[in-house]
Amino acid sequence: MALYELFSHPAERSYRAGLCSKAALFLLLATALTYIPPLLVAFRSHGFWLKRSNYEEQPIVRFQHQVLLVVLLGRERGGFLAWSTFPAFNRLQGDHLRVPLVLAREEDRNQDGKMDILHFKLELPLQSTEDVLGVQLILTFSYQLHRMSTFVMQSMAFLQSSFAIPGSQLYVNGDLRLQQKQPLSYSGLDVRYNVSVINGTSPFARDYDLTHILAAYQERNVTTILTDSNPIWLVGRAAEAPFVINAVIRYPVEVISYPFC
Repeated sequence: MALYELFSHPAERSYRAGLCSKAALFLLLATALTYIPPLLVAFRSHGFWLKRSNYEEQPIVRFQHQVLLVVLLGRERGGFLAWSTFPAFNRLQGDHLRVPLVLAREEDRNQDGKMDILHFKLELPLQSTEDVLGVQLILTFSYQLHRMSTFVMQSMAFLQSSFAIPGSQLYVNGDLRLQQKQPLSYSGLDVRYNVSVINGTSPFARDYDLTHILAAYQERNVTTILTDSNPIWLVGRAAEAPFVINAVIRYPVEVISYPFC
């Protein structure tokens, strides 16, 4: 015999408690644990499912007062003049050695404890018969990052300019920029490149050859370069006046790439 539903009525039960009851506190705690921990994890890890990320940091850069200079002269004037802050290099130059006057000053413009700019000036004395046609200059720096991992290296700025007309002054205004071939670690200490760019204690001429120095430097995965696409070459040097190199090098905020694990 078939049965038919004649009447139905839903039953509803309500449970009430005060805001200070154990049940209310448990509900509040459960809600907080549901949403807050995932947000904290996302904030600390800078995102989900990332393989590589970036951040900005003002590096700690200091000029090490190490200089290597080669000045190219007219062919009829002996070829070149050279000088460096490395005594072993100077001993190798013989009659080509010429000692300049060097002035260097770093400036912390925003008073944050980190240097922002280097003012570098070099005056090379010349004879009246000597004409400068080109310059090759290496300046070395200490470079540090601390926001994620602690990264410490010794780096350099390489400046090279040559012109067909003899000059009296070379003016450069550029940035010391970081170049990464691979991301930096996001934690720990990285000092693999905290070695001198120039082996200043070596008695061998090969260790001071610019092609050798630059080739070894480019083998690094992290380097710095001096960016200045428009050096200014001034002409009209007076007799017995020195050849002057004026360089303004800024230490800008960098975008650092690091792997996300």
